[in-house]
Amino acid sequence: MLPISRGFSSFSNARLPAIRNEPLLHYAPGSPEREALRKALQKLSSTPTEVPCVVNGKEIRTGDIQHQVAPSNHAQIVCSYHRANGEVLKQAMDGALKAKKLWETMSFEYRASVFMKAAELASKTYRAELCAATMLGQGKNVWQAEIDAAAETIDFWRFNCKFAQDIYDMQPPANDSGTWNRADYRPLEGFVAAIAPFNFTAIASNLSCAPALMGNVTLWKPAPTAVLSNFLVFKILQQAGLPDGVVQFLPSPVPLFGDFVLAQRDLAGVHFTGSTHTFKLLYRTLAQNLDTYRTFPRLVGETGGKNFHMVHASADVDLVVNSTVRAAFEYQGQKCSACSRLYVPDVLWPTIRDRLVHEIGKISVGPVQDLSVFMSAVIDQASFNKIKAYIEAARADAACSILAGGTYDDRVGYFVQPTLIHTTDPRTVTMREEIFGPVLTVYVYPADQWEDTLRLCDDTTPYALTGALFARDVMAVHEAQRVLRHTAGNLYINDKCTGAVVGQQPFGGSRLSGTNDKSGSLLNLLRWVTPRSTKESWNALTSWSYPSQLI
Repeated sequence: MLPISRGFSSFSNARLPAIRNEPLLHYAPGSPEREALRKALQKLSSTPTEVPCVVNGKEIRTGDIQHQVAPSNHAQIVCSYHRANGEVLKQAMDGALKAKKLWETMSFEYRASVFMKAAELASKTYRAELCAATMLGQGKNVWQAEIDAAAETIDFWRFNCKFAQDIYDMQPPANDSGTWNRADYRPLEGFVAAIAPFNFTAIASNLSCAPALMGNVTLWKPAPTAVLSNFLVFKILQQAGLPDGVVQFLPSPVPLFGDFVLAQRDLAGVHFTGSTHTFKLLYRTLAQNLDTYRTFPRLVGETGGKNFHMVHASADVDLVVNSTVRAAFEYQGQKCSACSRLYVPDVLWPTIRDRLVHEIGKISVGPVQDLSVFMSAVIDQASFNKIKAYIEAARADAACSILAGGTYDDRVGYFVQPTLIHTTDPRTVTMREEIFGPVLTVYVYPADQWEDTLRLCDDTTPYALTGALFARDVMAVHEAQRVLRHTAGNLYINDKCTGAVVGQQPFGGSRLSGTNDKSGSLLNLLRWVTPRSTKESWNALTSWSYPSQLI
């Protein structure tokens, strides 16, 4: 794309078209979307993609090549990507700051039109390829890829435009006679670093695009296990007309990227999704470097979770079982919101136990090319080893018993069977620590100790991301909401704790789950602007003295 040669002005108060959530495709046998997906999977599987860094619209091949492999077949290379070095990162930062001078002068409708067009391209032209790249590279089955790489990516692009428009509409409600008060929402001074996770293509896109929509420029570091899908998102943005340099695509080692951006005077913010450990490191380093920066950088992060399903004695057992199986084991438990601890009253436990074991036994596990599977492999060897260690710790713990699963095999892919653990110790390690795998631990409590168990749930872990309450007793729900007020940033009542939808359930948690800046809402976009209040007066000040001084 040619660089922008001038600023843009608007001589209208244009409004966006109506924004709705993207409808989901079902990939039924014989459907056109199923055939398109089959061809996309075949295309991406036949020849590994070579992914460069992209700086100022130019592809850079550094020769420092790493490989992204398929989780369900780690002998299969999905893509080979070039990692940025310090020189490339410096070029990217300088180019982004140069591009910002023109990008931030463009009126909102021009900026929004880029992301609205990207949404159309993802919906109509690249949907199958986006899903296929996410399936092969990140181990999602077709449904999980559809709700993430297609629908949620599209929803972020469209709804963020609506949220931005709503922000710009926020103007002072009062004006004294002869004055005009107004607010403008300026982009931040400097650049934003976007550090993306592997588990959601949509989140990776949003981390970079949300600040960019508001007039900022971003350096985008994709996760090494999600480079292919992220690169495709970037190419869609280019095709949609995103000016060169506004987003720089930079596969790179985490230490190198982090050390570089955190040392820059022009760092304006960090948009992050990943581990609590890494976010703490970023926070600590940023604090140590405060004297370096032109402004106080915005730090927005969504990190870990130890999410719960809390079951009351009045709960609908069928709802509990189906919701829990889905929340704990979809995408192999690798969602930030995945359910990994379950509290069940003793009066319901025998029925729920038997139902859970039965339903878990029906879960199909296999390669993503088999569209009938519910689960596939976990993301990589490190994740596999970590999950395996937690399972073995439970097996060795006298307070725990494995009721289902508990087996694993990494000979071909990183496969872990869906695992159900029953514990008599509510503070055993698998009830406290984030596992990020298909492992669910159940604690059975006396039915007459509902409030005590709620308090136990609240203080067992340092996280506060998602949770779900299951009860038909309205007073039980009321009490749970009161006790668990700060235990989850997203709370579900008689629904599973996963599946937040952009524009419907803004997502994020507090405590050690992050800064709770709610992606999928205008709250997140407000973090990428620095408002200015302007007062214009038309009546001259005729005296410097106060009326109260008159005698």
